[in-house]
Amino acid sequence: MQWGLILVIAALAVAFGSGSADEWGQRAPYRIHTLFSVECQNYFDWQTVGLMHSFKKSRQPGPITRLLSCTEEEMKSYRGMDLAPTFRVPSWSRHPKTGDWYPAINKPVGVLYWLQHSEDAKNVDWVVILDADQIIRGPIIPWELGAERGRPFAAHYGYLVGCDNMLVRLHTKHPELCDKVGGLLAMHIDDLRVLAPLWLSKTEDVRQDTAHWSTNLTGDVYGKGWISEMYGYSFGAAEAGLKHKINDDLMIYPGYVPREGVEPILMHYGLPFSIGNWSFTKLDHHEDNIVYDCNRLFPEPPYPREVKMMEPDQYKRRGLLLSLECMNTLNEGLILRHAENGCPKPKWSKYLSFLKSKTFMELTKPKLLAPGSVNILPDQHQHQQPPPVDEFKGPYPKIHTLFSTECTTYFDWQTVGFMHSFRLSGQPGNITRLLSCTDEDLKKYKGHDLAPTHYVPSMSRHPLTGDWYPAINKPAAVVHWLHHTNIDAEYIVILDADMILRGPITPWEYKAARGRPVSTPYDYLIGCDNDLAKLHTRNPEACDKVGGVIIMHIDDLRKFAMYWLLKTQEVRADKEHYGKELTGDIYESGWISEMYGYSFGAAELNLRHIINKEILIYPGYVPEPGVDYRVFHYGLEFKVGNWSFDKANWRNTDMINKCWSKFPDPPTPSEVHETDNDLRQRDLLSIECGQKLNEALLLHHKRRNCPEPGSESESKEESISLGSRKVGKLETKQAKGSDETTEETTSEGRFSRLKMWVIAVWVISGVGFVVVMLLVCSTRKVRARGKGYRNKRRTTSSYSKPGFE
Repeated sequence: MQWGLILVIAALAVAFGSGSADEWGQRAPYRIHTLFSVECQNYFDWQTVGLMHSFKKSRQPGPITRLLSCTEEEMKSYRGMDLAPTFRVPSWSRHPKTGDWYPAINKPVGVLYWLQHSEDAKNVDWVVILDADQIIRGPIIPWELGAERGRPFAAHYGYLVGCDNMLVRLHTKHPELCDKVGGLLAMHIDDLRVLAPLWLSKTEDVRQDTAHWSTNLTGDVYGKGWISEMYGYSFGAAEAGLKHKINDDLMIYPGYVPREGVEPILMHYGLPFSIGNWSFTKLDHHEDNIVYDCNRLFPEPPYPREVKMMEPDQYKRRGLLLSLECMNTLNEGLILRHAENGCPKPKWSKYLSFLKSKTFMELTKPKLLAPGSVNILPDQHQHQQPPPVDEFKGPYPKIHTLFSTECTTYFDWQTVGFMHSFRLSGQPGNITRLLSCTDEDLKKYKGHDLAPTHYVPSMSRHPLTGDWYPAINKPAAVVHWLHHTNIDAEYIVILDADMILRGPITPWEYKAARGRPVSTPYDYLIGCDNDLAKLHTRNPEACDKVGGVIIMHIDDLRKFAMYWLLKTQEVRADKEHYGKELTGDIYESGWISEMYGYSFGAAELNLRHIINKEILIYPGYVPEPGVDYRVFHYGLEFKVGNWSFDKANWRNTDMINKCWSKFPDPPTPSEVHETDNDLRQRDLLSIECGQKLNEALLLHHKRRNCPEPGSESESKEESISLGSRKVGKLETKQAKGSDETTEETTSEGRFSRLKMWVIAVWVISGVGFVVVMLLVCSTRKVRARGKGYRNKRRTTSSYSKPGFE
């Protein structure tokens, strides 16, 4: 058996090789060198094992070097010098001059030191720079990616918003050259020699510029300057005159769904990811001794066949399989490392057998780029005027409608109303509810079948800052949906849950086009007209006061969604500018930050809207004559006579799971204004909205097979008093859930049932008495006393059968 293990390890070593181009017959026309930066910690050691193993499996050409930043004191106890070909560099975790603790600066320090002191740097044409927390899936060849001298290749880091605002103007003379990039860098050695010292100096500049660390300027949710090194790279490259060729699909985060037809060549596991009940977060293993702890692996993920069974959607399934590959490659690397450390042979397990199987070897064979498959993003600084709005010709494009909710009964009754109106409206295409829930909420949630649903992790409590702001779930959910589904629609219609559709909302009717979305006016967003817009977008003149209904081309939404989320975080974090004179928010609490996030994000991309005031109306508002509004937005209280409706009053009332629950019935049309036509039309629309909500609830309860009202089974259901309407006076009684009300209702129910039983017993006893007397009278013979006594006993027994003893 020991020989078997040695043969397996030898076979794997032969299969994975040293990674040189010559061995694989891929002799590169130019010399490539791969670099990655780490520190002397267990945390970086297990990442090194994973990256090095994937480097060999992927057949990446050329040598690789680990830039190891360690102090002399750390080196005395460090055990991992043999984990990778290593070049020691000075540790600047504690800055030698300022004393600032910032370990991320070791990356530019290490690259510059390598260029100045390594012999390898003198014998190379192209350099690929990666991070330790990555898995390589296929050869990264700079010229195949499109890199040229003066034009490096890089992956897109859209959250570096400082390239678009005053931060870039503070730190480089060429703000127009600032690119939001990182993670995967491939460039000519001559460009790197110019860039490296600027990368370091700009990192120091940004790190020391504490006055401009705020989230709205940097996009750093911590506001602590933690991503200064990333800005150091972008600002340094701008200073060097380097303009990148940027790609957003060859590097992928596990958990994300790859773009159709694209085979990512690099996985970056910097974010948590999960498969079913299994999950992995690298920060959970910050002090993990796993490299040196014999035969211990990370928790095994599900098997590919299990994933195929749990996820029917082929595109989502492909994303989950990538997550599997990432975790399994890490564990495979650890198995080989433990063997090299001299660990005893591990016990056989199904999982170990899978990692050594031909199936796994086939799944993880190197992924080669197809010719012409590299998608380079357009220059983000070249903003073109929106194209002219063309008439739709030929077949109409596909539409997909979205709306965002949370795991509460408050959103559930809104969902029931929305979905009922959607079915009646004639809206083309499919619909998806974006449901934001915590894991704990999801366990108790009962409304899974209310609408076609895409489940989204809740950001109500921000995972990094702890800020409670549920409205951020809307842009976060849209971003998640875009990254985790395959979308065949050309136009996306985004609505809110507290809406009732009255007719179709289509791009061809409202003249939406690529580069020109359609929306409805939100005039209270006064921040578009003052200094708030100047603080949060470099194009304040492009800020549109819009919201509610959005019709947008999918290409625009893909570019825009992340801006929407990031700008929402910016505005939310900018507490100094919550004042109502700047925001129009009467509460001055930042509650409409998401709305500004939308407007400022769109302005960043120069997405100017067609603003149409004939799509949406608030019930209670006077309609324009002759306008056929397509949407009711019942976000505000509205009234008809003494009847009123305010959705906020029903926040804690379960209208969905309690049979026959409904809202107070609105007046009939005959009760509205007869003299003033404007007011009459206003009231008729309000009545229509209220009726549609109750109509939706009625059908919902019928679909649930609720017992008929008044039946015995129905009386056992927990009921809710929703009120009654009298002429000239509205009496509304909402279920508050108080103990007193519950006890009274229960007592009344028990008393009613007791009365019914007593009445039934007396009726039965009376009938029995009459029958017996008839028998007695019809008998001509005189019975013996004993027999008569027995009859008397029988007769008496008919009175003593209450049936509820």
